[in-house]
Amino acid sequence: MEQPKNNIKIIADKKNARVILPNMLTLIGVCIGLTSIRFALSGEFHLAIIAIIFAALFDGLDGRIARLIKGTSKVGKELDSLTDMISFGVAPAFIMYFWKLNTLGRFGWLLCLVYVICVALRLARFNVNSSQEPSWKDNFFEGVPSPAGGILVLTPLILSLTEFDYIQLNYDIIVPIFFISTSFLLISKFPSYSFKKIVIQRKTTIFLLFGIVLFFGLLLIYTFEVIAISSIIYLLLLPISFLHYSKIKKSQENDNIQDQNEEDLEDIL
Repeated sequence: MEQPKNNIKIIADKKNARVILPNMLTLIGVCIGLTSIRFALSGEFHLAIIAIIFAALFDGLDGRIARLIKGTSKVGKELDSLTDMISFGVAPAFIMYFWKLNTLGRFGWLLCLVYVICVALRLARFNVNSSQEPSWKDNFFEGVPSPAGGILVLTPLILSLTEFDYIQLNYDIIVPIFFISTSFLLISKFPSYSFKKIVIQRKTTIFLLFGIVLFFGLLLIYTFEVIAISSIIYLLLLPISFLHYSKIKKSQENDNIQDQNEEDLEDIL
C-alpha cells in the first residue's frame, strides 16, 4: 500500500516543477519592468527602453514555455496579467512622464492615468473572455495587446534616441497623440495580428533563420533605430490586419449562410 502513495507524490512534484519555471520567468519580467522605472528616475532612458524590451521578450517566453512543458495554471495566468500591468502599463507611463509628460502639467498626468486604466481594462477583458471563438480568430487579438501598447507609447522616446537627425518632431504634440491613440487601440475591438499560428514551410526555414539572425544583429548595432522601425511597421500592419480580418469574417458568414440554406432545403425535402 505504500508504493502507490509514493508514485502519486512523485507525479505531483513533477507537475509543480513544470509550473514553477514559467512563473519564475514571469516574476523576472516583473523585476525588469520595475527596474525600468528606476532607470527613468535616474534619467537613463535608454536603459529603461531596453528593460521594457527584455520584459516583452520574457512575456512572450513564459506562456510558450508553459504550454510546451504543460505547466499552465490559473495562478500563472493571473500572475502574467499582473506582470503585464506593471511592465507595459505602469512602467511605460512613468517613463514617459519623467521624460516629457511632466512638462505638460496636469494634462500630462491625466494622460498617464488614462493609459494605465486602459491597460487594466484590456487585461481584465482578456481574462474574463472565456467564450469559445472559431479557430480562425486565434490569428487575431481583440485590440492591441498590452506589450505592443507599452512599446507604442514609448515610440516618441525611442525616436528621440535614434540617429534620425533629419526627422524634426514636436514631442509636446506627438507624445499626447501616441498616448491617446494607443489607449483607444487597447480597449477597442480593432483586430490585430496575434502571430500565434504562423505556418512555416520547411523549404523556407533557412530564410527564416537568416532573417532572425539579421534582425538581432541589427538590433545589437542599431538598437533604437531597429525598435523604432519595428514599431512603425507594427502600426502599418494594423489596417492590413483589419482588412484581413474583415475578409475572413465575411467569408465565414457566407459559408454559414450557405450551410443554413442547405439545411433548410433538406428539411423541406
